[in-house]
Amino acid sequence: MLAIDKRTKRSFVFFLIPDFTMVAFATAIEPLRLANRMLGYPAYQWRLASVDGRPVAASNGVEVAVNTSLEDERRMLMGSERPSMAVVCSGVNIESYANRTVFAWLREEYHRGVAIGGLCTGAHVLAAAGLLSGKRCAIHWENLPGFEEAFPKATPIADLFEIDQNIYTCAGGTASLDMMLKLIGEDFDDNLVNRVCEQALTDRVRAPTDRQRLPLRARLGVQNSKVLSIIEVMEANLSEPLSLVEIADEADLSRRQIERLFRTEMGRSPARYYLEIRLDRARHLLLQSSLPVVDVAVACGFVSASHFSKCYRELYGRSPQQERAERKALPQGAPVLAA
Repeated sequence: MLAIDKRTKRSFVFFLIPDFTMVAFATAIEPLRLANRMLGYPAYQWRLASVDGRPVAASNGVEVAVNTSLEDERRMLMGSERPSMAVVCSGVNIESYANRTVFAWLREEYHRGVAIGGLCTGAHVLAAAGLLSGKRCAIHWENLPGFEEAFPKATPIADLFEIDQNIYTCAGGTASLDMMLKLIGEDFDDNLVNRVCEQALTDRVRAPTDRQRLPLRARLGVQNSKVLSIIEVMEANLSEPLSLVEIADEADLSRRQIERLFRTEMGRSPARYYLEIRLDRARHLLLQSSLPVVDVAVACGFVSASHFSKCYRELYGRSPQQERAERKALPQGAPVLAA
């Protein structure tokens, strides 16, 4: 292992967890490499680690060799090779990850002044290690429902990335690039960031508060602003659904107008659409948490588990219990939700 260069601004340990997301991992390292290339010296250094020092397979099946084990990292924490930041790289199936040794190592790094980061679903690991209580964090939008239920003391934000004191989290995908460019800008200046962007063929650094998902207009192919605003109200009130009367008051429309708009734009009634997005949230919770089915039902605004199960089966062709059982039967590394 190379010693930290005196000119190095930051040194990173990227800790790989099985099924980590390759795009988030690659877009975290590449801007560091490009910055070094533009500067002509190693301003950023990094190494890769795993629990046992053996290669780790990403969710796409590609195995990545590492430099160190957890035991090595613990030893280096006390010497000159201590990193500036330890970054957890994870991806699908993170809800089943529970390695107390890893959690203890992360706490040790944090308490010794090392910044802690999480890419994609890495916030889940940091929260399980007890590092996100009272902290803002970012996690991939698909994992937000399960995360909120599992870690009520954390404050997940649907942003691209979040920096709360010495904790750095990003939602994954190309948001890793934005977070790293933010760090490079803090260490140097906008000129270097722009040069890195040119090399990476990206035209701007997105702000942390930029949305993760496509706007509703693009995602749903709906142009009517009234319908879009009503859907936003629905999505903000899933655990305690509003009545159509309340929605109509909010939208300053009559019930009949809303019914007609949804039939025209969405091909179904507003009540049916509202039910579908509540069931979609329920599916995320079933696949990403260990909440009892009755608690999932309550979290998605259903008055009883039996009514929830009936609606779920009608939409997905299987019961909530069958959905969860099928998830457990998936081969290791298979995604639990369609990408």
